[in-house]
Amino acid sequence: MADPENSEQSISAAEIALYDRQIRLWGVSAQKKIGAAKILLISVKALANEVAKNLVLAGIGSLTIIDHEIVTEDDLSAQFFISEEHVGQNRAQAAGPQIHKMNPRVDLQIDTDDVKTKSPEFFAQFDVTIATDLDFMTYNSINTACRVAQKPFYAAGLHGFYGYVFADLITHEFVIERAKSNVPPPQQETPTRSVVDIATKKENDKTIELITKRETYSPLLLANTSPLPEDLTRNARRRKQVTPLLSCLRALWEFQKQGFGALPTFSQIDLAEFTKLSREAHHFLKLDPETLDAEFLRKFLQNLGSELSPVAAFMGGALAQDVINVLSAREQPLQNLLLFDGDRSIGPIYSLHPFFSPGMEALAAVPPVANPIPVDGNVVPPSTVV
Repeated sequence: MADPENSEQSISAAEIALYDRQIRLWGVSAQKKIGAAKILLISVKALANEVAKNLVLAGIGSLTIIDHEIVTEDDLSAQFFISEEHVGQNRAQAAGPQIHKMNPRVDLQIDTDDVKTKSPEFFAQFDVTIATDLDFMTYNSINTACRVAQKPFYAAGLHGFYGYVFADLITHEFVIERAKSNVPPPQQETPTRSVVDIATKKENDKTIELITKRETYSPLLLANTSPLPEDLTRNARRRKQVTPLLSCLRALWEFQKQGFGALPTFSQIDLAEFTKLSREAHHFLKLDPETLDAEFLRKFLQNLGSELSPVAAFMGGALAQDVINVLSAREQPLQNLLLFDGDRSIGPIYSLHPFFSPGMEALAAVPPVANPIPVDGNVVPPSTVV
């Protein structure tokens, strides 16, 4: 019987020649799955540029890009699919031809509608939906639609030196290959990951184990209100290593959820509200108060809404690679929040799920803020932030 991994009937000779390098990495079978995938990419900004580049070069079947915004001069600083001649044009239409040139084999669709006008059924046609640089409530609506359709969802964004990628794959199975071990893996490896099957095969007189694992995910709405795993919070050293970016990102999403606006301004009201929300999130996560200081809060606010090419490249590469891993079902996927903290040059991954520990309700009491944010010589009075 022919080995499906090496069967040229599953993929054309031209495709084998074009994708030779990556086929050597993940095999013909995985490349066939990637080549059949339909991807939706929402908002064509710097991060989406990197994601689109990596996915079309990997040879996905089709890519639909949707963006109703127009190109502005600010877009030119970190995006490479547009130029000065595109200012004033629709962002998706301007970037589309350049994306398609990178791999004409990929079916590229351009949609200039506002994604907020799309019905939940719209998202069911795609194998993976990637939403970038949107507000929390829009993320949540799309995430819900994808869950109903049982389709993987990613939310990702940039804020200057900071970035994030969130994954909700609902339930995802993947296969890990390794040399056969005398010690079988535990049936439940983590609270979210279990082993569902173990098979073996012979390869050059060696016995290889094919371990099928299953990861279970939480939607963004629940992950955003979930605690950190106890192995991070009960150890003082590991607790101090948790980036305060997590607290600030939660505060930003809560700021949007409560209807204060897309991004906080430097008004006294916004500064006070954002400081309050950040402290509440930090306290809920059981993190040490001194790790979220006024300096970090100020840097985060100053970076909001901006794009930097190196951060876009890192986050876009990581996101695209995870999508490829999910499509090929051959590697451990992201579980479930990747952050990039440019201050520390770190990219930690936090697994956030609503597994509440005893006494969690005691976190409702939040201490007053001791160090408000000074901005341009102005200070938010401690009495205004509770």
